[in-house]
Amino acid sequence: MADIIQLLPDHVANQIAAGEVVQRPASVVKELLENAIDADATIIKLVIKDAGKTLVQVIDNGKGMSATDARLSFERHATSKIRSADDLFHLNTKGFRGEALASIAAIAHVELKTKQAHDDVGTAIVIEGSTIVSQEVVVTPKGTSLSVKNLFFNIPARRNFLKSNTVELRHVFDEFHRVALAHPNISFAFYNNGSEAFNLPISNYRQRIVNIFGAKTNEKLVPVEEETEILTISGFVGKPEFAKKTRGEQYFFVNDRFIKSPYLNHAIGSAFEGLLKGGNHPSYFLNLKVDPQTIDINIHPTKTEIKFDDEHTLYALLRSAVKHSLGQFNIAPVLDFERDANLDMPYDYSSKETKSPVIEVDRSYNPFKENNYVPGKQTTAFKKQTTNNWDSLYVGLESKGTQTEPDFSEVHFESEETTLSVFTDDKEVDKLQTTYQLHNKYIVSTIKSGMLVIDQHRAHQRVLYEDFLRSLTIKSGVSQQLLFPLELHFSSQEIEILNQLKEDLEHTGFVFSNISKETIEIVGVPVTVPDSEVSIILEQLISDVENDVPDTHFSTTDLLAKSMAKSLAIKRGQSLLKDEQEHLVNKLFACKEPNVSPTNRATFITMSVDELDKKFI
Repeated sequence: MADIIQLLPDHVANQIAAGEVVQRPASVVKELLENAIDADATIIKLVIKDAGKTLVQVIDNGKGMSATDARLSFERHATSKIRSADDLFHLNTKGFRGEALASIAAIAHVELKTKQAHDDVGTAIVIEGSTIVSQEVVVTPKGTSLSVKNLFFNIPARRNFLKSNTVELRHVFDEFHRVALAHPNISFAFYNNGSEAFNLPISNYRQRIVNIFGAKTNEKLVPVEEETEILTISGFVGKPEFAKKTRGEQYFFVNDRFIKSPYLNHAIGSAFEGLLKGGNHPSYFLNLKVDPQTIDINIHPTKTEIKFDDEHTLYALLRSAVKHSLGQFNIAPVLDFERDANLDMPYDYSSKETKSPVIEVDRSYNPFKENNYVPGKQTTAFKKQTTNNWDSLYVGLESKGTQTEPDFSEVHFESEETTLSVFTDDKEVDKLQTTYQLHNKYIVSTIKSGMLVIDQHRAHQRVLYEDFLRSLTIKSGVSQQLLFPLELHFSSQEIEILNQLKEDLEHTGFVFSNISKETIEIVGVPVTVPDSEVSIILEQLISDVENDVPDTHFSTTDLLAKSMAKSLAIKRGQSLLKDEQEHLVNKLFACKEPNVSPTNRATFITMSVDELDKKFI
């Protein structure tokens, strides 16, 4: 039998490797930014077009490469970061696998320009699908400029699997945030479709967080500092009152490398135990410094997973450090059993000056002297009530000899005895309750064939969804004007999403008076929306849009209606009055599709009398 196993060509192997290394445009952004940091750059520019599908360009002022290194950098497993396997446990660089550039060059058009400081001219290389088209000498500034165009041009199936521009751009923003937060000592600039999205100067860590997430973030941060032989922790956690429903602002960095760790995230959650509302997640920006020999980064090509030698110790240290910071800055309530509450200063007197009390004595007062009462002064003397005519005290009373019959018509008894029959008349059936609430989750009602059980949360979602969809379609949402304008703070990325949805939001009843770079001002809300819920609704909407925004206008309308219905629907555990239960049941069955919620889940179930009879056999 002939031999059938053969060695794959390099360009095929590179395309296979690209499936792991390059999953979307954000993966390219991550690899190129990390290469620029490893080149000791102090200024890095990121240029994006069409969410990275058309162009991803990174320009830095780092070391640059020689002509030989520039050519060799696109070969598989070619790297300047390590020399032997032992170096994997002494890593101080971002990259070390030598796969990124080879994988990117296999599935895109790549153009590289680079020059070292001591060279007069640089090198320019053009590669298309692992094939080197040209290599020539070029005049270029010190550093490297690498452009990746037409990603997945030779793999149409992969390109078709990419999400919409808004979703892909969110992933690019996420990668940019992770790299920029890890390196506040480097200046970053981000240009999206020709407009400047970020310009981050060199600063301290707190200022870098504020520059990325907005000025309002500054008041939300609580410093965390802890240094031990095993671990050094530095950074910030968010105050509990600013916790969000989403996990957007959660960043762990180990030795300046962003990681994801559900185990360490649980440590932060346990430190906030008892301080957060149900379903809210704390924000944190924490840098962990550990010995490189105690961690293993070589788990996955994305390098976001990491293995620690002693995770339990890190968990305990992290939890205690965060808990200590929350207590130190009076975020968490503290019980002090030695404090005497009687010595506390009342709030009304906190701003007043202290002075010795003054005692005033009326030396002319004589308690035995008559007519001692003086207006304005307190006295304990009783006023004697006298009358000249004693007969006037008995005016209106009946004579002693006459008696009148008591009138019982106005007498009310405490309770009257009534006799109820087990079988009520048909006329009184309408007065009886026809719906019942079970465990504050379900509404039970009767129908001709048996029993109806309705999920109150899903049912209300369906009702609200069709109401909002109707308002968005006919563009006639009813608005309720606010007495005082509502000002909300968001990041620049979130403001951009709200700008895109502004017209649709106005059709539901929202009225915006001003939208700036970091704040929005709302002067009107839909009649069904309480002003206290506005921020929650918009945060949920932004989260839904970031995760999966549709391309067509109709689908955007549908997503907006679903998101608002989910935020405003009656929650499980909420008690409803009889009238509210009946109103919800009537509204549900007035919907076009009462059987399912907007997310295609059953809103109710029925149980016939026959099924009930079988239960008692």
